[in-house]
Amino acid sequence: MSRSQPETSEALPPPPPLIPPNFVPSRSHGSTRTPMARKGIGTKGQKISLVSNHFNVKFSSSSDHFYQYSVALFYEDGNPVEAKGIGRRVLDVAYKTYNSEMGGKGFAYDGEKTLFTVGALPATKLEFTVVLESLLSNRMLRGAGGSPNGSPNESGSKRSRRPPQCKSYKLHINYATKIPIQAIFKALEGKDSEQFHEAIRVLDVLLRQHAAKQGCLLVRQSFFHNDAKNFVNIGGGVFCCRGFHSSFRATQSGLSLNMDVSSTMIVQPGKVTDFLLQNQNVRSLRDIDWLKAKRSLKSLRVKTFPSNLEHKVIGLSERSCREQRFSLRSRNQRDGHNSPGEAIEITVYEYFVMHKRIELEYSADFPCLDVGKPKRPVYIPLEFCELVSLQRYTKSLSNLQRASLVEKSRQKPQERMRALTGALRQSNYEADPLINSTGISISTAFTQVEGRVLEPPKLKFGNGGDLFPRGGRWNFNNKTLVEPTKIFEWAIVNFSARCDMNYLRRELPKCSHAKGIDLDQPYAVIDENPQFRRNPAPVRVDKMFELIKQKLPGPPRFLLCILPERKNSDIYGPWKRKCLVDFGIVTQCMAPTRINDQYLTNIILKINAKMGGINSLLSMEFSRCMPVVSRTPTIIIGMDVSHGSPGRSDVPSIAAVVGSRNWPLVSRYRASVRTQSSRVEMIDGLFKPVSDDKDEGMIRELLEDFYRSTPKLKPQNIIIFRDGVSESQFSQVLNIELEQIMEACKFLDGDWNPKFLVIVAQKTHHTKFFQPNNEANVPPGTIIDNKVCHPKNNDFYLCAQNGPIGTSRPTHYHVLLDQIGFSTDDLQELVHSLSYVYQRSTTAISVVAPVCYAHLAAAQMAQFVKFDDLSDVASSHSGGGSSAGGFTQIPKLHDKVSSSMFFC
Repeated sequence: MSRSQPETSEALPPPPPLIPPNFVPSRSHGSTRTPMARKGIGTKGQKISLVSNHFNVKFSSSSDHFYQYSVALFYEDGNPVEAKGIGRRVLDVAYKTYNSEMGGKGFAYDGEKTLFTVGALPATKLEFTVVLESLLSNRMLRGAGGSPNGSPNESGSKRSRRPPQCKSYKLHINYATKIPIQAIFKALEGKDSEQFHEAIRVLDVLLRQHAAKQGCLLVRQSFFHNDAKNFVNIGGGVFCCRGFHSSFRATQSGLSLNMDVSSTMIVQPGKVTDFLLQNQNVRSLRDIDWLKAKRSLKSLRVKTFPSNLEHKVIGLSERSCREQRFSLRSRNQRDGHNSPGEAIEITVYEYFVMHKRIELEYSADFPCLDVGKPKRPVYIPLEFCELVSLQRYTKSLSNLQRASLVEKSRQKPQERMRALTGALRQSNYEADPLINSTGISISTAFTQVEGRVLEPPKLKFGNGGDLFPRGGRWNFNNKTLVEPTKIFEWAIVNFSARCDMNYLRRELPKCSHAKGIDLDQPYAVIDENPQFRRNPAPVRVDKMFELIKQKLPGPPRFLLCILPERKNSDIYGPWKRKCLVDFGIVTQCMAPTRINDQYLTNIILKINAKMGGINSLLSMEFSRCMPVVSRTPTIIIGMDVSHGSPGRSDVPSIAAVVGSRNWPLVSRYRASVRTQSSRVEMIDGLFKPVSDDKDEGMIRELLEDFYRSTPKLKPQNIIIFRDGVSESQFSQVLNIELEQIMEACKFLDGDWNPKFLVIVAQKTHHTKFFQPNNEANVPPGTIIDNKVCHPKNNDFYLCAQNGPIGTSRPTHYHVLLDQIGFSTDDLQELVHSLSYVYQRSTTAISVVAPVCYAHLAAAQMAQFVKFDDLSDVASSHSGGGSSAGGFTQIPKLHDKVSSSMFFC
């Protein structure tokens, strides 16, 4: 599931709503909390010299303030301009036309409603009339009573050329506020400065405007040049366009420009017909689904020939080019002048062949593009239209496209460094007079940082076996699981997949026994009845359960399900729901193209964790010698919110919280999941009191489970890892979400006062680290807490994983609150160790396991409900209600599996 809504390609969009609807936080715990300051830097680990993609910025402005002005655009009749993209053109013309009235001041315009200057404009209110030549002319083929433009008259003589159309706008510029440049220097010194982000925004807008002048596609702080060498075809009429991200950051070593390689999806430029064939994966236009084509093309921009004009597609004609008729008003020539004649009905095909003298090669029997307005269609045959370059593709990618994107967008570390050096050179910031007027100079050298490589934690396996992972990896060769389960009363179900069943039945028990699992022979292998293969997925699942009831002596404890498709089979969601919600059966799905020992080992690891076993442990976890955590009852919580696919604002967001159980273990978890209002990032289901003695929130579930699984101990320490929030949302995490968690604790026991540690884990950032003159990624366990970290707050970067392919992305951890009192080294080692307790993997993962589990739980529960067909009436199961703004709540798991690691 995608995490964020697609950005517009011009103005910076507002952030998603942060505060849950109708939630008023309690103020019983004191004043507003702010992120804690850094205690110090760590010392453990082997030192390593690295460089980062941060470029030092020197700032020597002669001005004390940036001045901010609001911008308003109106048509001649006084109505406000709603169309996007017109603002830059109007401001550019205004600057050239009224330069003296504006005091010769250059400005940075954000593309929407704000501009900034270095020093004040001559007046606090400025009003100008700006005249633009229209990009479009009347030379368009109009239907529904419109006049044909650019066509020869009936005698064949050329139409006289018309002067270009012009449009007049009213531009209002009003003073809003001024932003002290000193705010930047205060932040760099570690002092709180409320206006720091506003000042940095001015600098970021400067970069955006500079890129806009170069003809770039703008997507937030990423810029994409219209250069074919940056386009990579990922199939389906979609290209990956490579560009770069560029933003200013306050760091311990001063102000820096963070540059990184970036990518966005664009529509394949060129012939419209080529795009449609690729998009629908067909060979002929006769195989095109024109309803689907209409959806794909709507709102895209095309260039038409031979007029060479640019238009926006609003749809397709209802009939083919040969059949689609429109009214053509002929022109009578009198005294050397054209005058309107009678209107005649004519087809689009006849118009182009008879009046324009242009033969149609292949599009006569297919619909035309409509590039007019809803009540005034303008029809253009397909073959005369080309898609304009650099148009974002905002729909969800298919699995094949995603796989192609991952494969083709990889860059080795040194290759990425060369790309960034080239991007900085191409940007040519020093040539921009407005950037120069701010006194900014940007270094071209990567920032040098000192990293430390932490020792991997020792792992414990079955039969007393211990080992230190090498290179962030380990295996189970000649090893058994720490707590293997016994699996009996189980069966295999096969949904028409091609699978070597004899090999599976023979090798799966053999591999399981080698790992210590006592796996009985399955009751049966149940194959799907071929007559149901073309039925909808829920029907196929129901029919399979009818077969299971017929062929098994009783309800199975476990089902191994073989799916026909490897990625996102439509059977997966209905099958999981049936097993986990209706019957309480643990299930493992597989879709093998080739079965080998490694594949079976991976399957066994997942099965064992779901059935209540443990695959491996940290040795210090097993021996109860983890700093702080092993001495005091501690629960570790992971929190995440996943949002719907881009463009699906009607789909609810999924909030998932996982909590550790069986203290002093930190490797076993339980999940609690809810839906909530679409695109709301803050979790509103943590505390949900419904009566004086009943709370149906997620935290209560996890705390009660901890209490039951630990024999009746309440956690005195609560460690929270929060994923998916930006720095601007840290305050909401501390003052809304943490407040809910505290309220949930007080609700359970008014005298209980646990201590909290709150850490945010960020993956969506643009900081990378490189080994100079080394093609390899940074070693697993590399930690950085200097130079490019925050000048005041307690943050660090950790690259726990082995990165054999591409460039490793570190996770950026922000310690917002520590009431427990960890030392810097102990805290960093705890975070590092939690990257090694992910039960379904034999590698260190890039972010702590609780966060990964929360993400997995949200993704799997989302499969239970087809959000396309949700009821308008919200269900009211435990903890549900109508928090999703009218969406049906996720169904409740069966009691038999509710405490299992079903998501593993």
